[in-house]
Amino acid sequence: MDKDRVQGSATNMGGKVKEGAGKITGDEKLKNEGVVDQVKGSVQNAVGSIKDAIKGK
Repeated sequence: MDKDRVQGSATNMGGKVKEGAGKITGDEKLKNEGVVDQVKGSVQNAVGSIKDAIKGK
Protein backbone atom coordinates (compact mmCIF):
# COMPACT_ATOMS: atom_id res chain seq x y z
CA MET A 1 0.00 0.00 0.00
CA ASP A 2 1.39 3.37 -1.03
CA LYS A 3 2.06 5.98 1.66
CA ASP A 4 -0.18 8.42 -0.24
CA ARG A 5 -3.13 6.10 0.34
CA VAL A 6 -2.45 5.96 4.07
CA GLN A 7 -1.95 9.71 4.39
CA GLY A 8 -4.99 10.39 2.19
CA SER A 9 -7.18 8.20 4.35
CA ALA A 10 -5.92 9.93 7.50
CA THR A 11 -6.55 13.38 6.01
CA ASN A 12 -10.02 12.31 4.94
CA MET A 13 -10.88 11.02 8.41
CA GLY A 14 -9.51 14.18 10.03
CA GLY A 15 -11.67 16.21 7.68
CA LYS A 16 -14.75 14.27 8.71
CA VAL A 17 -13.97 15.00 12.35
CA LYS A 18 -13.47 18.71 11.62
CA GLU A 19 -16.68 18.88 9.64
CA GLY A 20 -18.60 17.18 12.43
CA ALA A 21 -17.11 19.45 15.06
CA GLY A 22 -17.97 22.47 12.93
CA LYS A 23 -21.56 21.30 12.59
CA ILE A 24 -21.91 20.68 16.32
CA THR A 25 -20.41 24.03 17.33
CA GLY A 26 -21.95 26.02 14.49
CA ASP A 27 -18.47 27.00 13.25
CA GLU A 28 -18.85 27.30 9.48
CA LYS A 29 -15.12 27.89 8.95
CA LEU A 30 -14.18 24.66 10.74
CA LYS A 31 -16.92 22.79 8.89
CA ASN A 32 -15.66 24.06 5.53
CA GLU A 33 -12.04 23.22 6.42
CA GLY A 34 -13.22 19.69 7.14
CA VAL A 35 -14.87 19.40 3.74
CA VAL A 36 -11.69 20.69 2.04
CA ASP A 37 -9.57 18.19 4.00
CA GLN A 38 -11.87 15.38 2.89
CA VAL A 39 -11.41 16.36 -0.75
CA LYS A 40 -7.63 16.57 -0.31
CA GLY A 41 -7.61 13.17 1.34
CA SER A 42 -9.70 11.61 -1.40
CA VAL A 43 -7.41 13.00 -4.10
CA GLN A 44 -4.29 11.84 -2.27
CA ASN A 45 -5.84 8.40 -1.80
CA ALA A 46 -6.64 8.24 -5.53
CA VAL A 47 -3.04 9.17 -6.39
CA GLY A 48 -1.85 6.38 -4.13
CA SER A 49 -4.21 3.93 -5.84
CA ILE A 50 -2.84 4.91 -9.23
CA LYS A 51 0.73 4.46 -7.98
CA ASP A 52 -0.18 1.02 -6.63
CA ALA A 53 -1.79 0.07 -9.95
CA ILE A 54 1.32 1.16 -11.83
CA LYS A 55 3.52 -0.86 -9.48
CA GLY A 56 1.21 -3.84 -9.95
CA LYS A 57 0.12 -4.18 -6.33
